[in-house]
Parts: sequence; structure tokens; C-alpha cells
Amino acid sequence: MSVSQVRPLYASMSQRIAHARQSFGRPLTLTEKILASHCWDFDSQVWERGKAILKIRVDRVGLQDVTGQMALFQFMMSGRKTVAVPSSLHCDHLIRAESGAAEDLQRAIKENEEVYNFLRSAALKHGIDFWRPGAGIVHQVVLENYAFPGGLMIGADSHTPNGGGLGMVAIGVGGADCGEAMAGLPWEVLHPKLVGVHLTGKLAGWTAPKDVITYLCTLLTVKGGTNKVIEYFGPGAESISATGKGTICNMGAELGATTSLFPFDGRMAAYLRATERAEIAALAEEHREHLVADPQVLASPEKFYDEIVEINLDTLEPHIVGPHSPDRGRPISKLAAEARENKWPTTITNALIGSCTNSSYEDMRRAAHVAMQGMKAGLKARSKFLVTPGSERVFQTVKRDGLVDTFTQMGGTVLANACGPCIGQWKRSDIAADQTNTIVSSFNRNFPGRNDGSASTLSFITSPEMVTALALAGTLEFNPLTDTITAPDGSKVRLTAPEAEELPRDGFVRGTTGLEPPAADPDAVRIEISPTSERLQLLGPFPAWDGRDFIDLPILVKTKGKTTTDHISPAGPWLRYRGHLDKISDNMFLGAVNAFTGAAGKGVNPLTGEADQNFSKTARAMKAAGQRWIAIGDENYGEGSSREHAAMSPRYLGCAVVMVRSFARIAETNLKKQGVLPLTFQAPADYERFEQSDRVSIVGLAGLEPGKPVTVRIKKANGRTEELQLRHSMTREQIAWFRAGSALNAAQATR
Repeated sequence: MSVSQVRPLYASMSQRIAHARQSFGRPLTLTEKILASHCWDFDSQVWERGKAILKIRVDRVGLQDVTGQMALFQFMMSGRKTVAVPSSLHCDHLIRAESGAAEDLQRAIKENEEVYNFLRSAALKHGIDFWRPGAGIVHQVVLENYAFPGGLMIGADSHTPNGGGLGMVAIGVGGADCGEAMAGLPWEVLHPKLVGVHLTGKLAGWTAPKDVITYLCTLLTVKGGTNKVIEYFGPGAESISATGKGTICNMGAELGATTSLFPFDGRMAAYLRATERAEIAALAEEHREHLVADPQVLASPEKFYDEIVEINLDTLEPHIVGPHSPDRGRPISKLAAEARENKWPTTITNALIGSCTNSSYEDMRRAAHVAMQGMKAGLKARSKFLVTPGSERVFQTVKRDGLVDTFTQMGGTVLANACGPCIGQWKRSDIAADQTNTIVSSFNRNFPGRNDGSASTLSFITSPEMVTALALAGTLEFNPLTDTITAPDGSKVRLTAPEAEELPRDGFVRGTTGLEPPAADPDAVRIEISPTSERLQLLGPFPAWDGRDFIDLPILVKTKGKTTTDHISPAGPWLRYRGHLDKISDNMFLGAVNAFTGAAGKGVNPLTGEADQNFSKTARAMKAAGQRWIAIGDENYGEGSSREHAAMSPRYLGCAVVMVRSFARIAETNLKKQGVLPLTFQAPADYERFEQSDRVSIVGLAGLEPGKPVTVRIKKANGRTEELQLRHSMTREQIAWFRAGSALNAAQATR
């Protein structure tokens, strides 16, 4: 963001915040200040945490090359020529990690040429900053160039909250939300509850910012932040670098949190100046009182937050989470015993550092400090060691300062500035596809199959420096705080705690960043999409609701246990079809565990009785027969990524209703946006009442109203009928989306 874009917001904050204080009759938290300053119409807005829907004006939108495809298609359906808010698009997801940065980048450019050409032309034509492949991961590039204290942005990626490291309310959403915001419509979100995390003490030794969030995930679980904002405060917050704060906020997505953020401080100002935004730093310092919580909040936080969590950084131990869930954690000191008890393979096949979560200069420097200690003693990595820089700016800087050479000499391979193994873009050749093995990384997610497509891979997450130490040891049974490694000469090597500057003493390398600004003459830019393309497909509107109840719908799938967006719409090789709704719908529920059979991705065709059939194939057969269907989910349905394909594919193949024990925030919103009716069991045990042969009716839809339960009737195979009431969280406007067939249909009808 330029200072000319930030100055008007700061100039208006004083009056808006004062008005909010008067309206609420109390001091304000930082989150409340930012939300009030961005409210679409404050005086008509209802404010009630956990219940009200807020209408928000966003400062900017961030897209990446996978979810951005659908977001652009939806924006293009609005008919608007230029985006209404500053926006950027980053080519970071489609680069597959295989042999190293240079080869991987060139391979990606060749393989994805038509997609990149579409994204570039659409961005240039519609006023969007375009960041070329290799420029960096969206969240790191946003932190370096666009994020600013007190701002509010949305992004079509669940780790958008990385911007909270610079005191920004940055929220991951579906592409439909981005498309509408870019078209000038207000953005809506459930008024979040507030969790205050009070940090005292100071990080030291082996303990890193990563340990704050891995500890918090272990404490609160992956559902603990749903529809909540995590707001950090206290003297400990000031001891963490801006990029360290970004790490914590980034992985707050694993709590299911709406977003996370820190108050403005000197470390943020220093980072802004180091990344050539001195004017914004000075402006933020001038308006500092609006970029932190009010003093009364800090004095008595229990009066202003819905929950308080205390973390003493002086006593916090390094943590490691996994396998299979980012909330399955423990201190590093307890890992070895737990690994032996669970018979997890303790030999580490791969150790990976970097990603959007941990690829700052400070991260790379701390990891390199550990690597240099090992090499000085004659050690090299005993595991495959992969390094993913977050941006070209970081890569060129660590290369200049010798860190790339350090990692290479340790035995590492430097990958492209892209997501790579963090999102499943990783072509492995070191193990068999179903071979149980252990990896450790500094990434953010570790669901089964997340990194390499194999559910047999046990993935653990910790800080980059801890990953590097474990790579030198090659085993989960090593604790660098207490243990030694045997060097080639037989000596025992004790690694000392990592040290690093949070910012490069010689500044960041300047030069080509990979940015291509919007075209000066957008009318001269032509967007071409081949009608026979297997990668890109223009969208058409979903059909509107016909005004009738849903009667005797079959159950396509009842999922058991974790049903993340990776289970509903897997990534990996399927990323190539993210711009083609029909093609990618073949992966629908491919990773979901069938509660009726225990198998993944397959079930019984309700029309023919054929067993062991892919859910997508069954759904296509029912769609061809004009038969809509329902899906039933377990707890926290749709946890994980913001990918709206997990809602669009079911809608496209005929899903009318999704009924669950509970929803993850983005997943529920995405279903609403696409015209699918999302319902929640009033009693979680009602999930057990549904059997494979049941037919389900949802009645009284003509009287659908906010807060009014929905009647569901279950017809059993023997003719017996059961009736129950389910909840929904739809507002009047969201009910209008359902009736129109989608939010986009409803918006177009009012234009």
C-alpha cells in the first residue's frame, strides 16, 4: 500500500473510534478499533459478538494463482471493468517441488502457461498487481509490500492472517468474497468473539515465535478459534519481531480463527522501514494510539475479551505438533518417549524449512546458525533437507549473506520461492507411495496427505531452527536442548541455541521483485480462454431455488472424523484443474472417510445400489437423473484451507444440503455463497440417526427465516419416519442468496 492510500484511513480513525467508544459505552480493543473504522455503515450496524453479521469495507484483496482463478471468474461475471479496491495476484501455488529452484520454476512456467497467461491478462486488464511465478509466496510478499498497521484485507487463502504480524486485520475467505469485494460490494463476516492472549516474559534460547502458536494450537485445538479473533497483547508481544508475529498469526488459521493480530510497536516500524515503507512507519507512529488497544483494556483485559490465555515466554518450551493434526502437540522434551510409545518411525526421511509461515530473514538466519555449528563439527544433514524461501527479496538477501551456501553445504536443496511441499506440490521419489515415514517441517498444516499426497506420511511441525537440528540428527529422538550428536570423528556435539538478527544488517537486496503493474491501457489487453481447455472454464450461474421443499433426497456421503477441505477437494495434482469446475469436481470427497463403510472416497450409489463407487461418479449419475442429494459431516466440517471448490464442486454436482455436527467458519460461508443450505444438528448425537439407505426431506423452506430451526424428516427403509430440528446461521441476505441460487446471482439481480 502506498502512503497516499493509508493516510485517509488514519485520518478518519480518530472520529470513527471515538464514535464507537461512545456507542459501546466503553474502551475498545484493537480488533474493535479496526472493525469500527472499516464498518460499511456504523450507525445501522448491529454489534453482537458471535451473532451479528458485520458489513465491512476492505482496504485490499489478495489472490493466489489457484484460488484466484475462480475469484477472477466470479469477478468477471460482475461486469465491472476495474477492481474497486487495491488487489494483487501471486503465482505461488502451481510450482511443484522436484529437483530444485531453477528447474522447478521453468517446468512450472511451461506446464502452466495457459493458466499464467490468463491470470496475467486478467490482472493487467482489471487493475490488479500481478506477481510473476518465482516472485514469492503471497503472504510473505503481502507482508513485505502491502500489509500495514490498522488495515483490513481479505484474501482467497486461509493463511492471509499472516498480515496480523504488522497489526492488520487480515482474513482468509473464499474466492466469492474476494470477487464481490473487488466488485465494490461490502464484505460480510460473523461478528467474531475475542480471545486475548497475554504474553509476558521474553523468548530466549531454542524457543521461537513458532512455539507460541504450536503451544496455543495444542491448548485450544483446531476448533478453539472458530469465529474468534486472537488478539495478542502484553510486554511479551513487544519482544517478538514483526516477522515472528507474522508466523504466529499465519498459523492461527490452524485454530480455525477468523484472524489473529498484534498491536503496533517499534519492531513493526523497523520492519516497515527495512522494506522501504518509511513514510507508512512514520504515519503509524503518529497515529499509534489508534493502532493498539485502549489502556483500560490492557489494565483489565478480562472485562473486554471473551477469553484470556496467559503465556509466559520465559518458561515456554520449544514445541512440536503432529502427526496428522496441528493441535496434537507436546514439548520437544516429550517427543521421543511419545514416538516410541506410538511406534512412530523415529528416523526422519525429510526435513523442510521455509514456507509462508517461516521464511523470513530471521528464520533463515537462525536455521543457518544451527547448520553452521553442525558443519563445523563435520556433520551434514542425515535427512533430506529442503529449503523454501518465502520471496525473491528474502532469497536474494540470504544468498548475498552466504546462507544459501550454508544450507547447500549442509546437504540441502533450495527450492523455488513458492508453496511447494507445504500444499502438496511435492514430487517425492525417496519412498514408496504407501510407505509409512516421518517428516518434520516448519510449515503450518500436517493433515494426512497434505504435504506429499500420502496418508502414510507422518508429518510434524516445529520451528525452522528445530527442524534444522533434527535434520542433523536424523531422528525424532533428538532433543537439542539436552542431547548430543556423534560426529564422524566420534566426538559428541552439543548444539548451542540459535542466534540471529531479525533484519539484515546490510538491508534487504533491492532490485527486480517480479511485480507487473496493471496495464496503462486495459482496453488493449485481451483475455483468451480456449473453449477446449482442460485447465480453464468460464463460469455460468447456478440455478435458482425452485421454491419447493427438498423431498426424499438420498445421502451421497456421511463423513466420519476429520473432513477438512483437503478431504473434500484434495490439492496436489488436482491443483491443475482449479480453474475448471467440471474437471476438478472429479476429486469431490476423494479423501473423505465414509462413515458407513470406513473406506475413503467411495460409497454406494443410492439409485443403483452399486457399491465401491467414487462419490463424484455417483453424484454425476444422480445429477444426470435430475436427483439432488445431501452430505452429512462430522465435527468442524471444512477445517483447513479457504478453497471454495469444497463448496462449488458439491453444488455443481447436485448437492442441496450439508448437515453437520459443526462447521469451520470459511467452509460454512462458502456453502452459503454457492447456494447450498448449511445446517447444524441441535444435538450432535443426531448425526448417528442417519443410515445409508435413508431418504431425507427438508420441509418448510418457503418459511426459512433467520434463527428459525429447519425441519428435517428421515424416511427409513422400512417406511418409518423420524423428524428433527436443525439450526442454521443464515441472515435474511444469506437466505436471499439461497433463493437466488448463489450470492453472485443475488448481487446481479440487485444491480
